[in-house]
Amino acid sequence: MKKINFTKMVASGNDFVVAVEPELRGFKLGPLAKTICDRRFGAGADGLLVLGKSKRAGVRMRIFNADGSEAEMCGNGARCAALFAKSKIKSGIETIAGIIEARVKNDYARIKLTDPKSIKLDIPIKVGARIMKVNFLNTGVPHVVIFVQGLDKLNVGLIGRYIRRHRQFAPAGTNVNFIEVLGPNSIAIRTYERGVEDETLACGTGSAASAIVFALKGAKGSPIKLKTKGGDVLKVYFDKCGDKFKNVWLEGKARKVYEGEYYV
Repeated sequence: MKKINFTKMVASGNDFVVAVEPELRGFKLGPLAKTICDRRFGAGADGLLVLGKSKRAGVRMRIFNADGSEAEMCGNGARCAALFAKSKIKSGIETIAGIIEARVKNDYARIKLTDPKSIKLDIPIKVGARIMKVNFLNTGVPHVVIFVQGLDKLNVGLIGRYIRRHRQFAPAGTNVNFIEVLGPNSIAIRTYERGVEDETLACGTGSAASAIVFALKGAKGSPIKLKTKGGDVLKVYFDKCGDKFKNVWLEGKARKVYEGEYYV
């Protein structure tokens, strides 16, 4: 039996098992993520964050979803990594999606995301017997954003699962965000996450994607506040020039929950 030392961390309800590379030598990281993230037989988490040395930045972050798949980027995961490794983040965090800038002040962690790309608005797709207009963009990972009313009553699991694997977004699939406008610069959000294959309490890249779409659809400007399913409020800052966006920053609380030992 082998022992892995880890830290459990949470950012706006998105929870992660965080471990450093030396602890994980000899393990296949995908299968390990699947077992350690199990909420009944493991530590329980939305994902596993593996932090190691980087030749390009202060620290490298690899993200493994609860189903064992590796993700290109995770906004709330990056905020947890920034808090965990705050002495090393001056030169950024290396991810598959690129180098992420990060700032930490007290229990607030702020990260700069890669510029959004592949923005497509009002795509008609068939969901059951209905035609829905959805919006698509990539904020490090692919996201669909849908405006709704009655967000609290929405069956996010059922609708999100269907759209996540819709042929329109094959072969990679997509995350699915449902948003309801609360004010000129405020929205509520619920997200079905690819890789977790269920609704999560928050999604950082999904919040950024939703803020960008809201900005294109009539928001008054930056920053945009997002009320998450977990109750926390995230802020997304950006510079907008026409339909182009840059300097996209995601800000919110993050914290260490506990340190532990996992036996394999």
